[in-house]
Amino acid sequence: MSTEVKVPVLGESITEATLGQWLKKPGEPVAVDEPIASLETDKVAVEVPSPVAGIMGAYAVEEGATVNVGAVIASIDAGTGAAAVPAAAASAVAPAVTSTAAPAPVAASENSDLPLSPAVRRLVLELGIDPSKIKGTGKDGRLTKEDVIAAAKGAPAPAATSASTATPAASAPTGARQEERVKMTRLRQTIAKRLKSAQDTAALLTTFNDVDMSAVIEARATYKDLFEKKHGVRLGFMGFFTKAVALAARDVPAVNAQIDGDEIVYHNYLDVSVAVSAPNGLVVPVVRNADAMSFAQIEKAIGDFGAKAKAGALTMEDMSGGTFTISNGGVFGSLMSTPIINPPQSAVLGLHRIEDRAVVRDGQVVVRPMMYLALSYDHRLIDGREAVTFLKIVKEAIEDPTRLLIDL
Repeated sequence: MSTEVKVPVLGESITEATLGQWLKKPGEPVAVDEPIASLETDKVAVEVPSPVAGIMGAYAVEEGATVNVGAVIASIDAGTGAAAVPAAAASAVAPAVTSTAAPAPVAASENSDLPLSPAVRRLVLELGIDPSKIKGTGKDGRLTKEDVIAAAKGAPAPAATSASTATPAASAPTGARQEERVKMTRLRQTIAKRLKSAQDTAALLTTFNDVDMSAVIEARATYKDLFEKKHGVRLGFMGFFTKAVALAARDVPAVNAQIDGDEIVYHNYLDVSVAVSAPNGLVVPVVRNADAMSFAQIEKAIGDFGAKAKAGALTMEDMSGGTFTISNGGVFGSLMSTPIINPPQSAVLGLHRIEDRAVVRDGQVVVRPMMYLALSYDHRLIDGREAVTFLKIVKEAIEDPTRLLIDL
């Protein structure tokens, strides 16, 4: 007897997803509620748990296929031990490896117990790395592309391949031009559509300023150890900027508002979408009621979201809503950028890298740790005067953090 595994309800208004990766192979034992597949929706990756304990049965769809909510994607057979995989099921385990693939790496990747995503599997084949000998840093110990690349850099050069097993690629002349086509993930497609929609719909404009980070850096250096000891979380820059945005939004409410048809919706709360990097692209989980949170609460919330994003565990609820976005490109080394708003929001604050620059203070040229700030906004709702005022308040609060304490 077998039990069907169906695509679960994915969230409001979401009716389909892409089967991104199988996490269990036919014939492997499965525990109840153990994830057996990963689905990619428009916003996040969702794991499909097994409804019962048993043996993983045949796949009904392959990786990369589009599936609707309620569709059957696999079956769980009764039993507790490893079962032989039928030939038909084995052929559906993954897209067939073409005859041009090198036999040795293929055997290593298919015989490994580690679940490999299509991108990782392809990289393993290209580099000739045995995935069973690599320690994965992804969720549940899964391998990431970074794990494979790091292992390849530290591994000795592979032995020369015999003529009987050499691939056409191996015999290609040095410097051969190659191309690879990879289908965009559903998340990447959605990101592309939303960003283009923002450009087509909103009247986007960006205003810039720079901020002296000396006071914040000094405060962090003075209190970071005590802060972490008391709250169990590191004191970062995002807490300061989030509090500064909350302060500025009180004086310039249009920046925290949105257009809905022919009406303007003003929010008396601040839900900050924090752009963080995830394996499949940039995602923006929401720190809710950030204006009422302490530094420690803000830092903890952002840290938790970062960890969940890296593990691919963000939920629909984590991503929904948001009235304003903060995007920190500085962690990747960006000096300056013009961020695009996250619809239906009307503004986004871009942070950039901190670098020592010569500035004039009291008639003297001095060196200060400076950062460029960029505020992109929808000019249909926010006037230039309001945007400049908002950014100026943020700058003043960062350069004199006491303003955050006395609400000035």
